[in-house]
Amino acid sequence: MGGRDDRRRLTRSTPKWLTVAVLAFTGLCSAYMFTLVVPIQAELPHLLDADRNDTAWVVTITLLVAACATPISGRLGDMYGKRRIVLVLIGALIVGSVVAALAGGIGGVILGRALQGATTGVIPLGIAIMRDVLPPARLGTAVALMSATMGVGGAVGMPASALIVEHLDWHVLFWLAAALGVVALVLVALFVPPSTLRTPGRFDFVGAAGLAAGLVGLLLAISRGADWGWLSPVTLGSGIGGVVILLLWGWYQLRVAEPLLDLRVAARPTVLFTNLAAIGMGFSLFGTNVTLPQLLELPVESGSGLGQTMFVTSLIVMPSGLVMMIISPLSGWLERNLGGRFMLAFGTGAVAVSYLFLLLWSSEVWHLLVANILIGVGVGFSFAAMPMLIMRAVPSHETGASNGINALFRSLGTSIASAVMAAVLASLTIDFQGTPVPTHEAFDVCFWLGAGAAVAACLLSLLIPRHPHVEHASIPDRD
Repeated sequence: MGGRDDRRRLTRSTPKWLTVAVLAFTGLCSAYMFTLVVPIQAELPHLLDADRNDTAWVVTITLLVAACATPISGRLGDMYGKRRIVLVLIGALIVGSVVAALAGGIGGVILGRALQGATTGVIPLGIAIMRDVLPPARLGTAVALMSATMGVGGAVGMPASALIVEHLDWHVLFWLAAALGVVALVLVALFVPPSTLRTPGRFDFVGAAGLAAGLVGLLLAISRGADWGWLSPVTLGSGIGGVVILLLWGWYQLRVAEPLLDLRVAARPTVLFTNLAAIGMGFSLFGTNVTLPQLLELPVESGSGLGQTMFVTSLIVMPSGLVMMIISPLSGWLERNLGGRFMLAFGTGAVAVSYLFLLLWSSEVWHLLVANILIGVGVGFSFAAMPMLIMRAVPSHETGASNGINALFRSLGTSIASAVMAAVLASLTIDFQGTPVPTHEAFDVCFWLGAGAAVAACLLSLLIPRHPHVEHASIPDRD
């Protein structure tokens, strides 16, 4: 009885704003893991005494684990308690960071980065916790803040990582990640109330294994295809095998009594079109992460770059994340008064405008700063709208899993952007002092691709029903 009484006292006594702030902090820590090693990515072969193809796994493995763990952890949270799973994921972050910090070779770093990737699930779980503890009038603003952490954590973390790399040993990056994880673990244990809404039943281990296997195959083909060769047997086998497994997984999910995810709910127009738009937004967001740093750092003499240092580049990239954080209160007000459909259309449109701006003006540092701010506005509104649209269309007992699937679709978009834009930049090059350097035309092609993805996401947002089916939804429809 004592433990139950403690949980009740925590639920009653913890200020709601403090719970939201703690969850947002965990989201920032999670998002930071994706840009943690960006400043040392080019030096990893030297630092780890390994081939460049092998060190690419330091980035790839985090993406793969994040994509697989996010929807699975969402389902586990629905069943066994969202806070409990958040604590487990933060624990994985701490262990992974320590393993990578102590690693003497590439194997340990890859293992540590895999464990770090698992923590991505705290963002959709945090959104689901907010649905449990906040009144509807305050939920939109809180969800917008939590969604913004996906961009803020990486953008704000890049300058910190750049400073550490310039002045300290690179292992400090992982010790910093471990310290952030410890702080997050303590804060969540103290100030986030235990989940009261859970879904009874058994966990679908076969469904989880099938989803993970299919995603790994598909994402491996997307993320490593440029290195392996797009038509090589390993790339084709991985990609086609992943698609076949996912199709079989979908067939199984429709027939099992207690599926990992109810695909009939996921097929509702609101959920389906929101998730498809998430692919476009993930592509557009990561497109700038691939192109703008290179455009800023390449030498001016190459005819393509602006000759900025790594630290200055991170400062130019950072404002997009800050803008996402600043506009989150406005996002909540707009969602309550105009609806998530409008917000998603506005956000995707703003991202399309930012890419068109880059196609017209990208020859000065301030041009890229303005475009990056527009990206922040668009992504901030879009990422705030998507979980609200999802929660208004799914049953309350599926909020964790459904938001996890939405995060998965965003990850799929970022994976495609990483592979496609890297391939474009690698294929359109000139020789500069013995080194292949992307041409300005290569960056223009990438900007056209980003604009196209944003326009597609905007059109998909317009297909979302104005008055979705809301029977047993997590949040009643505002109308």
